Amino acid sequence: MKPAKFSHYAPESIPEIAALLDQYGDDARPLAGGQSLVPLMNMRVARPVVLVDLNRCRALDYVREDADHLAIGAMVRQSAGERTPAIRVHAPLLAETLRFTGPRTVRNRATIGGSIAHADPVAELPGAAIALDATIIVESAKGVRTIPAAAFFIAQLTTAVEPGEFVREIRVPKAPTGSRYAFVESGARQEGVAIAGVAAHLTMTGDRCTGARVVAIGVGPVPARLTAVEAAIIGQSLKAERMAKAASDAPANIDPIDDIHASAHYRRRLIVTLAERALARAASRQAA
Repeated sequence: MKPAKFSHYAPESIPEIAALLDQYGDDARPLAGGQSLVPLMNMRVARPVVLVDLNRCRALDYVREDADHLAIGAMVRQSAGERTPAIRVHAPLLAETLRFTGPRTVRNRATIGGSIAHADPVAELPGAAIALDATIIVESAKGVRTIPAAAFFIAQLTTAVEPGEFVREIRVPKAPTGSRYAFVESGARQEGVAIAGVAAHLTMTGDRCTGARVVAIGVGPVPARLTAVEAAIIGQSLKAERMAKAASDAPANIDPIDDIHASAHYRRRLIVTLAERALARAASRQAA
């Protein structure tokens, strides 16, 4: 199929982007890598009247290391982010998660900001953003807003971004000493769409877990923080039997549905297995 008729703008600066989105409001959609939006347009599920193409704005393509966090421009390609030394060192969970976001040909085009802004329930990066306690920076002609990742995702394909705004930057706290991490997922085929996944970001002091953020994707309209799993491991040593017991509490925090890929019952059972794998993989790593 072909998309419905639309106007296309390709601004080269952030002020131009903000001005166009302000001018056209609800009729406009930003275009990043296009790996999600363009197929929806071709199927006429999405029908933007105006497309504001961000690809010529070099000011949105950067990774900057600040004192306590990484600032990642929205237009950083996923494959580039995976290879960026600062991300690999200071946000290794993000670097690992980027390997799961699709085939290399997709990751070469898709952007970190675009995936977060799209908010697909089975997308990996929204889950990683919450596990990393990231902050999303959105901008408009009216100014800049800072939104915690945990409050950014509202519903399926819906975020806290308002008309006239666009995602400018993702800020990720640098991993503290003693960090352990893992991302695991399961799908019908390798590099295909995930059925569900789990991101785990742990902080260890000696052999005990002193901090945990464990997040599931694919088990509800937005990523679900597995607080019951976290509570079961904080203050504890990560022995195999304890991790298995903690993972068994994962269904308490999820609300999966039946769809063509899997039943809700299957997802509840799957998330237990994935949570246990993520905890075990994180615990087996050397402290960062």
